[in-house]
Amino acid sequence: MTRIAARFEETAKQGRAAFIPFIMAGDPDYETSLALMKALPEAGADLIELGVAFTDPMADGPAIQAAGLRALASGQSLRKTLAMVRAFREGDRETPVILMGYYNPFYAYGVEAFLKDAKGAGVDGLIVVDLPPEEDGEMCLPARAIGLDFIRLATPTTDEARLPKVVQNASGFLYYVSVAGVTGQKVGASGAIEKAVKRLKAASGLPVAVGFGVRTPEKAAETALIADAVVVGSALVERVAAALDGEGAKSAKVINAVLSLARELGGATRASREEW
Repeated sequence: MTRIAARFEETAKQGRAAFIPFIMAGDPDYETSLALMKALPEAGADLIELGVAFTDPMADGPAIQAAGLRALASGQSLRKTLAMVRAFREGDRETPVILMGYYNPFYAYGVEAFLKDAKGAGVDGLIVVDLPPEEDGEMCLPARAIGLDFIRLATPTTDEARLPKVVQNASGFLYYVSVAGVTGQKVGASGAIEKAVKRLKAASGLPVAVGFGVRTPEKAAETALIADAVVVGSALVERVAAALDGEGAKSAKVINAVLSLARELGGATRASREEW
């Protein structure tokens, strides 16, 4: 059983949704983001989404775009992102780590070499935003062959004709984008999300995580009632930006600001469904 499957089995037995925070690797610098990543499980993270910085993040809103630019300015690269995962694994062998990014950096690295190095570093799954299922031979199938989950995005516009293609080679979980737009927008209506989650679970047999627009503990708790996992990204990376000053990163300040919100979000998703 993969780490991702084991974690979702654990949270299902506990009768709760998983909390999946997103941070950008290298934001605002390598050392700070690594320290933050190491601290997230204790703050309530069940899985961690680690962003791969890219110059043209078409699906991301202003907050995550800015995080990626800060990371690139600090010298972050895909190789350094894999180094972060290796360093994280020195102290944590249980928390699943998913890399989320765009195909260009993986292609430039070399897909075969990247998949081998990612597996060796301790990566558990991949979300490649701009690689559609028609191109599964490029990366999805090779990733699955070496034991990396390939997590697919589904959206409010994924209709019945399209859905079988989206889920056919997906593994780990499905990521439901609750709005037709970029990250950081308002979350979709709860009724529509609940209907979509049920449809996706029936079609795939996989857990369904909901993200894009979940920003507060209250909204996380509401989403946790109907999803298997709640993903929060923009609200957390905004905490990074707010903790910076004219002199750059203040590591402790950044870490404390992000972890404070992460604990609130983790607490909301960990609460039993009967309490909310």
